Parts: sequence; structure tokens; C-alpha cells
Amino acid sequence: MAIFAVLAFAVFAALGTWQVVRLQWKLALIERVEQRVHAAPVPAPGPESWSQLSAESDEYRRVRLVGIYEYDKTTRVQAVTDLGSGYWLMTPLRTVEGSVVLVNRGFIPLGQGDAGSEAGQRAGTAEVTGLLRMSQPGGAFLRKNDPAAGRWYSRDVEAIAAAQGAGSVAPYFVDADAASAERDARQAPPPAPVGGLTVVSFHNNHLVYALTWYALALMTAGAFYWVARHERLRAGTDREDADGRNN
Repeated sequence: MAIFAVLAFAVFAALGTWQVVRLQWKLALIERVEQRVHAAPVPAPGPESWSQLSAESDEYRRVRLVGIYEYDKTTRVQAVTDLGSGYWLMTPLRTVEGSVVLVNRGFIPLGQGDAGSEAGQRAGTAEVTGLLRMSQPGGAFLRKNDPAAGRWYSRDVEAIAAAQGAGSVAPYFVDADAASAERDARQAPPPAPVGGLTVVSFHNNHLVYALTWYALALMTAGAFYWVARHERLRAGTDREDADGRNN
């Protein structure tokens, strides 16, 4: 029993310490992201740096793009926002440097227009600022993307580009901010998307988990102390009874 109690205490304490380490990592990540979100926009990464991008070092960085939207290749991805249920409008933008970046132009509610028929767009140059987001391959929780049926639940850059024949695209997409969406609405065919709805939040329950594991460690130690004390008292009582019978 003593061995079991020591092992359980060690495991619970180690898990609590691991959560403390994770808490420090999460706080540092949140601080970095906050700095990126409020920083001045920088040019979006070009093909020469695509292979070096990662969520930890680049996601939510404010970037700037200049190019021409290919509105006829817009894809609608199901979304739920503070404005209700609807779609993100994902449109390839061919930059002045010649690369293609998928841009989330913003949100439209259900029933507003058919984004798949956006033709006759004005071939003007668009300037986009927004947040760099890494691709979301596969699909959403319990729902897989179905390119053949045109049903999209996550912003899977590579799959969307393949389905729309957009060619080689950046491994990220850009969530356009409100100002970019407003400029887009003045030159693009309807519906007019609402930009700037990116939710920047991170689940941070590590402190609660750490306290839970440490509490279990203390409960294990307390339970072992109580049982050991009870056993000592019972052993002492048994010895006294035995001595009494012997006398």
C-alpha cells in the first residue's frame, strides 16, 4: 500500500508540475499573439519562405497583400459567428508578385447570394490587410469537407485551391480585416462580406488542471497518512488485548 501511495503521489505531482509548465508556455504564446495582432502589417510571406512557416511562429501575424481577386473561384465555408450562421467567402488573390494566396474576405449570413456564381468582377487591384492563419485541413469536428458536393466545413487551403483550379497557393490564408472587407464590397459583386470577425482566443485551463492534480496528490498523501495511523492504532490495540489475555 505504501508503494502504491508513493507512486500515485509522484504521478499526480508530476502531472501538476507539467500543467504549470504548460501554463507558462500558454501565457507566453498569448503574449506573442497579442503583440502580433496589434502590430503594424508586414508584407505577406512569399513562396521563398512558405516552407518555414508554422502556427507557433507566424499565426495571427498582421500582413498586407496587393493583387487581383479571382472572384469566380470563391468558395463558401460554413461558419457560425456572432452574426449567426452563414459562410466565410474564401477567394484566391493573385498578388502583384505572381503568387496566389487564399483570402477569407469575410462572413455572409445564410441565404445571401450565391458566392459560387461570382462572375463579371471588376479586374481592379485590391489591397488586403488582415491576419495570417494556417490551413485547416480535413474538416471540422465530426464533419469532413466534401469537395465533390461543394460542402466545406474548414478552411483547407490546399483542398479548396485544388477544387477551384487555383493552382499552387500559399500554405496559409488571410482573414481580411473590416477595412479590407469594406473596400472589397465597393468593387466586388454582391453579397458584401463582413470582415474583421476573427476570434483570437486560447483555451487556458492549465492552472485549474494543475491545482486538480496537486489536490489529488495531497489527498493521496492524506489518505495514506490516515490509513497508516489507523493501522498503527489498531495494531497497538491488538497488542494490548493480547497482553491482557496473556496476563
